Parts: sequence; structure tokens; C-alpha cells
Amino acid sequence: MKRLFSLIFAAGLVLAACSTPGATTAPEASVAPGASVAPAASTAPEAGGLVGIAMPTKSSARWIADGDNLVKSLTELGYETDLQYAEDDIPTQVSQVENMITKGAKVLVIAAIDGTTLTDTLQKAADAGIKVFAYDRLIRNSPNVDFYAAFDNYDVGVAQAGSIVDSLDLNNAAGPFNLELFAGSPDDNNAGFFFNGAIDTLQPFIDSGKLVVVSGETKFPEQVGTLRWDGATAQARMDNILATHYTDKRVDAVLSPYDGISRGIIASLKQVGYYTADKPAPVVTGQDAELPSVKSIMAGEQTSTVFKDTRTLAAQVAKMVDQFLAGETVEINNTDTYDNGVKVVPSYLLPVVSVTKDTVVQELVDTGYYTQADIDG
Repeated sequence: MKRLFSLIFAAGLVLAACSTPGATTAPEASVAPGASVAPAASTAPEAGGLVGIAMPTKSSARWIADGDNLVKSLTELGYETDLQYAEDDIPTQVSQVENMITKGAKVLVIAAIDGTTLTDTLQKAADAGIKVFAYDRLIRNSPNVDFYAAFDNYDVGVAQAGSIVDSLDLNNAAGPFNLELFAGSPDDNNAGFFFNGAIDTLQPFIDSGKLVVVSGETKFPEQVGTLRWDGATAQARMDNILATHYTDKRVDAVLSPYDGISRGIIASLKQVGYYTADKPAPVVTGQDAELPSVKSIMAGEQTSTVFKDTRTLAAQVAKMVDQFLAGETVEINNTDTYDNGVKVVPSYLLPVVSVTKDTVVQELVDTGYYTQADIDG
């Protein structure tokens, strides 16, 4: 009964996420959300045992939350867990995953630092009969990725671009408005989906001249990518853009794919006088609803962030792991979007929500993700 209750609880969290107000459905999804697609006949062992969890870094609050929520969800379902953080060092993550294989993990849940560097390690896992669940970041160039679970990455970019469209009233205002573009780490498969979703939304306004990328830097990843999603790297690039292209112009909007990058961009803007009466705040987007950026939104600095409730993602992955190890059909809702270069990986996509100052309480406090004291503190 305890296990049954836990399964029902985890499923309830996922259903709640799928009905989040303001969420959109991935245009690429080919299977209705919540559908179950049976994999090949399972030779999975009985439920229970060790699940290895490899996370990229503790430098981002969201990855700490992901790890904690995975441990909680899997423990409630009766599993032991081995949670490791690699602090964005690829050899460390490879070593950690190999140690999990040696320890006899039945399943590996991996949020890869670089989704192209685990091919040999995953072959070792496959040789040992261990199944691999790619968590939030698709692992590339390996046939040994069995399932993938993430938020709808394309829709993240659409939501970020939508914040710019709405904040500048691009459908009605005359313009032109000056825009700069930042993207995520070139070695993270998600970064391309984020950027494509945003550019597909913004390109018509760029083509019409209503949005002008003054720096001319628009190419992903070589011009706009931000290695390791590093805020200091983004700040240095923004410093250079402002010094080179904006001595007599104003930045009206900056597409930022992640809150840590947003904070670096805002720091650069402040250094040259923005966020004052003479230079009001430009539009700056973000992602992950990290607490410092939520406070920045409330202070009128960052404009928006894309909220991805890691509690629901962890619950969904735990549910999928449990389904596989119990020999049941694993629930997925996308079978054609996420090609890792070797195979199309069966996937489960969760919706995202764009959060602004007006919706912080509704989306982040009322849902229990933060308390009001967290945001006010």
C-alpha cells in the first residue's frame, strides 16, 4: 500500500504540472501527453535497489533542487540512491558514473555536463545491463540512452521571446528597438532548442526591422553561446557589446536563456548607468526561477523567468524508473523530436510557465515552491 500511495502521489504531481496555467504544448510532440508507449519486451529486474544520480553542479540552485527531489521521490518508492555532483568537470562526472556502475546501480539518471562525452561510459553501463535515463539534458552520440525526461525546451525559448514581444508591445509599437542575443552552453543539447524557440518567435520582427541586433551577433553557438552557462562569461561579453556598439545607443531588450546569465548581463548594464531615471531598465529574460533572480524581478531589474518546477520532473523520472524496474510500460509522450545523433530517444516532456513580477506569487508562492519570506528576505 505504501508503494501504491507513493506512485499515486508522484503521478498526481505530474498531472498538476501538465495543467499549469499559461503552459503550452510542444508543437513537436507526436503522442498525446500522458500516453504510454511500450518499449521492447523488458528484462528488467524486480523493483528496489540502487539508482545512481549524476548531476552537473551545485553552483546552480536548480540542480541542487533536482538532486534533492530525485532522492526524495525515489526513496519514497523504495529505492536506494547515490547522488553525485561533478561541479561542471567532465572527467569527474565520467568517474562518478563509472563508480555507480561498479556499485551495481540498476538504473542511471544523468544530467550530463557535456552530452557528447559519455559514449564509452554508457557502453559499460549497457554491457552491465544498466538502463540510462537522460535527465533534462539529452545525452548525445550514444545508442545506450533509453529514455529522456525534460521540460519542453523549445517552448522555453518561445516563452522567453514572448516576454520580449509583450514587454515591448511589438505587435503594436512602431519601433525600432535594439536587441542583443545570448544563448546557453554549446555543449548542452538544450541550448539549441531554447535558442531556436526564441529565434523562431523573434525573427519576423528582426526581418521587418522592428528589432535590430546592433552588434550583429546572431549565430548560435559561435557568436551567442555562453560556455557552461557562466554568468561571468556573459557579463564580459555584454561589457564588450556595450563598449563597442552602444556608446550612443540604448539597449531595449536582451534575450537571456538562464537566470545566472541574466544576472551577469544586468551587472554589466548597471555599470554603464542603466536602471536609473536616465537609462530605464531594458527587458531581460531568464530561466529556472532562481531565488536571486526572482528577487531581481520583484526589484524591477530582470523582466521575467521561465519556471520549470523541478518537483514535477523528479517525480516523473522516479515514476518512469519505477515503471521500468517493475517491468511495466514506461510512460512517454514524445517519440520523434529528440534525436541524439544515433537514435530518437523516447521522451517525456513537461510544460513551462513564464513568470513576471505580476505572477510571482501565483506561480511560485501559491504552489509552495518558495515562501513569501524567501522572496522578501
